[in-house]
Amino acid sequence: MNPMAEQWNEKIKTGNAHVHDMLSGLGREIYFPKEGILSQSAEATAHAKKYNATIGIATENGGPMHLNVIQDKLSAYSPKDLYGYAPPAGKPELRAAWREKMIRENPSLEGKAFGNPIVTNALTHGLSIVADLFADSGDAIVYPDKNWENYELTFGIRRGAKIVNYELFTEEMKFNTEAFRKALLEQKEAGKAIVPLNFPNNPTGYTPSVQEGDEIVEALLEAAQAGINLVVVTDDAYFGLFFEESLHESLFGKLAGLHPRILPIKIDGATKEEFVWGFRVGFITFASDSPDVLAGLEQKTMGMIRATISSGPHPSQTFVLDALKSPEFEEQKQEKFLIMKGRANKVKSLLDSGKYQGVWTYYPFNSGYFMCLKLNEGIQAEALRQRLLHEYGVGTIALGESDLRIAFSCIAEENLEDLFDLTYQAAVELQNAKTE
Repeated sequence: MNPMAEQWNEKIKTGNAHVHDMLSGLGREIYFPKEGILSQSAEATAHAKKYNATIGIATENGGPMHLNVIQDKLSAYSPKDLYGYAPPAGKPELRAAWREKMIRENPSLEGKAFGNPIVTNALTHGLSIVADLFADSGDAIVYPDKNWENYELTFGIRRGAKIVNYELFTEEMKFNTEAFRKALLEQKEAGKAIVPLNFPNNPTGYTPSVQEGDEIVEALLEAAQAGINLVVVTDDAYFGLFFEESLHESLFGKLAGLHPRILPIKIDGATKEEFVWGFRVGFITFASDSPDVLAGLEQKTMGMIRATISSGPHPSQTFVLDALKSPEFEEQKQEKFLIMKGRANKVKSLLDSGKYQGVWTYYPFNSGYFMCLKLNEGIQAEALRQRLLHEYGVGTIALGESDLRIAFSCIAEENLEDLFDLTYQAAVELQNAKTE
């Protein structure tokens, strides 16, 4: 093993032996090279005042070489903020601005010990880093039956983790704390679990109530007290899009410092929060009372970034930072939030109107981009999806046998009734065909 990796492993072990035990084999082996090209280039940037012949970019007239056909379109920005490589951990100013934003929007973080957000190539990249650092073949990853399919690819297929699902909702359509607790405690013999908490949930658009959030935290604490090491990942992709009474904070704040066997990791990003999906700017943040643990995990994360994408895109980091600093940012974001809330409320009023009887119910939704219909027995989700697509020109997502996900985020409020009318008509046709 490389001496740098061993050094950081020892620091993490000293800071919290449980976190060291959570690391995968790859997580223990990875390190960020202190004597490599990047570190030598950084040293040269600070001291090479005459010629700096270290880093692999081309320069001209004292700045990065560039083409005017590109710069003319981006003339509001300095070439130095666009064309050079961003640091592996991201632009320092962006990291600081995002940390301030996290504290402002999550009061429970006040006084808690957590690291500086590290820039990722959006949320999937952040989850991939978690998988590489902590998931070995056979490790349990515990998440609900209503989930984003990329968890299986990222943790199951790529890293060989064992998928453990629990039912998201009780029969009363509340968060199923008991099923969650049971799934956690079943990992006692293995002694380890990775636990993504995705709220607002994709695909259902559900965020737990404050009480349910407290119950989730209590279940995690109980599992930790039972001797289970827990890598708890708050997947906050749709953070801030809370339309009703629910948790309005990430559970990351309540989990920070809760128990030595709980490692909270927050994955979030500008992609969906700030409506810049294609910019691919996300963040990964670790919480720990140990400075050594935070430093070690940051170094290992930088090593993982260096070994995969080298660094995230510089222009989009600049664009996001510029937006965060703008005095108009909050007002413009609130305008878009109200549009999204109006669409969600419209969907709920339509579904509660009584006009769509006899073919579906729906799962609770109060946040995010999506809602999910639960089709009555005899109506197959895939059959309905196909009929909507080919007979009515309507695109939806079939999940399993009976669930149909609808993204109200991309449908104008005035068109939502027509969308659900067509969906209902197609469902009735399938139901009638079944009985003929």
